Amino acid sequence: MKAAVRFGNVLKHHLSDPEQAAKYLTECYDEGPEVFLQALRDVVDAQGRMSRTAKLAGLNRERLYRQLSRRGNPRLASLNAALASLGLKLQFAAG
Repeated sequence: MKAAVRFGNVLKHHLSDPEQAAKYLTECYDEGPEVFLQALRDVVDAQGRMSRTAKLAGLNRERLYRQLSRRGNPRLASLNAALASLGLKLQFAAG
């Protein structure tokens, strides 16, 4: 009998790839700010956790954690720094 595979483990594996992470964030962004922030937390977790992301982004870990929380309101500069530390960038496209 095959062992069950946890969804969280599969998601984390896929989100460790910047290309997959970018697709995931794009889809979640279209769902709204709360979904996007949760998706960004998922990507941060998959790519080395909050401490690593904050360090690479040159941000305070506690501040980044608060900004990405459910009640957070990240500044665009912080969001761009966090995305850059993950090897991602914010892009816009005509709809």
